[in-house]
Amino acid sequence: MFDPRLKILTAFEDQNEGFDDFEQAIPLLSEEEERKLTESEVPDSLPILPLKNTVLFPGVVVPITVGRDRSLALVKEAYESDKIIGVVAQKDESVEDPHPKDIYKMGTVAQILKLIKMPDGSKSIVIQGKSVFEIDEITQVDPYFRAKVKGIRQVMDLTGIEMDASMRSIKETATKIVNLSPNIPSEASIAINNISSPTFLLNFISSNLQVSLSDKQQILEFMHFSKRLEKVMEYLNKELQVLNLSEEIRSKVKTDIDDQQRDFYLRQQMKAIQEALGEDSEQQDVAKLRERLNAKKNVPEYVIKEAEKELQRLDMTPSASPNYGIIHSYVEWILDLPWGDYSEDKLDLKKARKVLDEDHYGLEKVKKRIIEYLAVLKLKKDMKAPILCFYGPPGVGKTSLGK
Repeated sequence: MFDPRLKILTAFEDQNEGFDDFEQAIPLLSEEEERKLTESEVPDSLPILPLKNTVLFPGVVVPITVGRDRSLALVKEAYESDKIIGVVAQKDESVEDPHPKDIYKMGTVAQILKLIKMPDGSKSIVIQGKSVFEIDEITQVDPYFRAKVKGIRQVMDLTGIEMDASMRSIKETATKIVNLSPNIPSEASIAINNISSPTFLLNFISSNLQVSLSDKQQILEFMHFSKRLEKVMEYLNKELQVLNLSEEIRSKVKTDIDDQQRDFYLRQQMKAIQEALGEDSEQQDVAKLRERLNAKKNVPEYVIKEAEKELQRLDMTPSASPNYGIIHSYVEWILDLPWGDYSEDKLDLKKARKVLDEDHYGLEKVKKRIIEYLAVLKLKKDMKAPILCFYGPPGVGKTSLGK
């Protein structure tokens, strides 16, 4: 949320004309300082500097690289005079030579704090937002934009306990995001908690939100403090949910990997011990299964081929693999089937009726149907037996009748 801008400021600190300390990079305004800054008089006419991918908020300090001819001419003239400019965002950052229709109507009055000449001929400036303005009319296009503007006073509509609760909530949420984000320096959290001005706190966080430029512009254009606060909290809560989910996924993956590594290490140790003792449990398992297959009688040829194929797969599969248990269970199931073993049917109807009466009370229709079934089998000895299906609630005797 704060990392990209702080990195740029650090780059300025490395320049000979850079900042003397971190406090100059991110000045933390008090409520009184913020009020004086935002209530400063807005000139009737301002040179307009379009920015490709930045929305400047009042009180916030940002570095800007200036490379376009119009922008260079504007910065040079403004820096040599009162250093006051109007900053507006472009609607489409891909436009290299913006026209008046390509910029937003609302922007921020800014003061140039620092001008740094870069080796490639471009200039970098550090600017601080002061107050919000709206463009009434573009009066000049060359060599740079100039416009008639009017100041916009944003309304503070929260006070007392409601304000205190809102500030505490936004600080706690922003701090959680900083703590969960590995790429955000801890200085951001310190800065947030040391800001006493509610308006500057909201502007500082709004400036560093990872949202689209149009979303930031929308926040800037809200006149009421409560509306801006509501929108910023919405974005912060969404970001916090994403980070929490990412942390859960990272923790789960790390736990799964740790468990797999532990299992693999223990299995390797067990295998080394077994090899030292002249034993190999995996090879013994496969050998035992193959012995059972060879000892099995009346097994069809196609079943033997399938079982051999699976035993070869089992022989090549590491015991730590999930597939090892699946293949092993499948081969055991094949070997447990009674291939070629048949039982002799006992079709004594009187004995069957006696057993049914002794073991079950009532159920006359069911008993009668079972006896009919056995009688048909007895008469038609070569007939394939149909399937009887018992249905009913639990506990009425379906399973015992089948036995």
